[in-house]
Parts: sequence; structure tokens; C-alpha cells
Amino acid sequence: MFTMTYATMEDKPHFCNEWENLPESEYESKVRDKRCYVIRFNDKPIGYMRYNLMFDFVPFLTCFYIDDTHQGKGFGKKAMEHWETEMRSLGYKMIMVSTQVDENGQLFYRKLGYKDMGAIVMDISPYEQPLEMFLGKAL
Repeated sequence: MFTMTYATMEDKPHFCNEWENLPESEYESKVRDKRCYVIRFNDKPIGYMRYNLMFDFVPFLTCFYIDDTHQGKGFGKKAMEHWETEMRSLGYKMIMVSTQVDENGQLFYRKLGYKDMGAIVMDISPYEQPLEMFLGKAL
């Protein structure tokens, strides 16, 4: 069964993997402010998501991860629907996400009704990466 809950301090191992270093203080603030979630299937963690407020009033999904063995099974869509519903209930009128242009995330988000909103070039060391595109959706 799919479930999605707010992360706790005990969930931290699910948020820190080999490609990401989330500072302890930032993780603590995400837990405190209920801006991160653990995605589970049959009570086993299979992913996570977290967000910030862009411009202090637009929820912006900063990280969304579903492990490889559970991708393509509808869990990502369910997680996004859960987040969108919660953001709507909190009174937000718009939400945003981003993905690199060389990732398939843009196709996923477009299927969910997100529209392209622009991109930025990140070419300053050590943060170089392919073009980061932004997508948004009205709630």
C-alpha cells in the first residue's frame, strides 16, 4: 500500500545518499516545518520529496526521488498528487518544480499538467550542470 508521511529525524538515512549532502540543520528545519515527506510502499521507504518556498510564497519542489525499482509504477504520480493537494489546502495558488534538460523529469511533469517557465545556466564551479529548467502549475 502507498503511503506518504512527513519525515521525522529518524527518517534522515532515507534523505542522505551518495549523491546528496543535506546539512543536519537544513534537515532539522525541513522536519520542523513539515516540508519533507517519506514515500512508502508496504511500509518500506521507496522515496522522498521536499520543498522550499520560492519568493517566500510559491512552493518549489527541491528534491523528488523514487528508487529505481519502484519507478514507472505510479508512485511518483501519487506522490505529486498528494503534494499538490496539500499545497492547495494550505492556500497556495501555484507550485513549481525543476529538472535538468537531460533528465526525463520534464516529460513526467508535463504529463501532470506542468508548463515550462524558463531555465537557468549553472556554469560556476563546483555547481556546473546541464541547463536547469523550471516548470509550474496553477492550483
